[in-house]
Amino acid sequence: MQLQGVYTALITPFTNGEIDYAKLRELVELQIAGGVDGIVPVGTTGESPTLTFNEHQKLIDEVIKTTDKRCTIIAGTGANSTAEAIELTKYAKAAGADGSLQVTPYYNKPTQEGLYRHFSTIADASGIPIVLYNVPGRSGVPIAVDTVARLSKNENIVAIKEAAGSAERVSQILDVCDITVVSGDDALTLPMMSVGAKGVISVASNIIPAEMKAMVDAFAAGNTQKALELHLKYYCFFRDEFIETNPLPIKTAMAMAGIINEEFRLPLCEISDGSRAKLAASLKRCGII
Repeated sequence: MQLQGVYTALITPFTNGEIDYAKLRELVELQIAGGVDGIVPVGTTGESPTLTFNEHQKLIDEVIKTTDKRCTIIAGTGANSTAEAIELTKYAKAAGADGSLQVTPYYNKPTQEGLYRHFSTIADASGIPIVLYNVPGRSGVPIAVDTVARLSKNENIVAIKEAAGSAERVSQILDVCDITVVSGDDALTLPMMSVGAKGVISVASNIIPAEMKAMVDAFAAGNTQKALELHLKYYCFFRDEFIETNPLPIKTAMAMAGIINEEFRLPLCEISDGSRAKLAASLKRCGII
């Protein structure tokens, strides 16, 4: 599996406290119509910590069934328990996923050796392409560059999603190994691609899939001016989609655009009135609503 382009970190729609599978299928079709290269269900943006194990599995099934091989599926199957991550990842493989996104184990804060063993064990046991997910702001611990280099020697570990807020990390990683790097931050997509990243696992593409695809493809094709114009047009949204904890702003934005119900599961809840006003202003400024 070769990652390149735009992969949408798909939100999970709820209605009256339950996953709205009919709406989920609509969202998948919206992504397909927007031309994205892939979909990443049940990641952080999909509110995976609030889903039951059975919901997690069913959501993966529904996304794979709906896409019907029209784009790549990288299922979010990470956990802070190695055994649980293996079980979910094996399930995703059997269901037909093309790959797995493995977040850094959260809360228990493993050492770098622990991270190496965690990811290696999952990769060896599951037999599916693994995308590492470095997001220390949420997990509490980074995947050190040296650890990435060690892990890159495993043939099943094919890429890393970089969401540590540093474009320099891309250079640091590519200086020591040849693993594929993708941005985990919409606002850093172009800076990261300028030093070797191959695309983005995007939050913004939930609502502007075609525009994100156009920006990434333009840069990849050497049309940096067009890519920059799109980046600048949507930058205020890239900024404000993280005005509060993800995925609160993106789901709020999608509700403002009439795409989904504005519904979360506790402990996630509605954004503040001040954040709502700023987000609405950004959406209007860049023409989303």
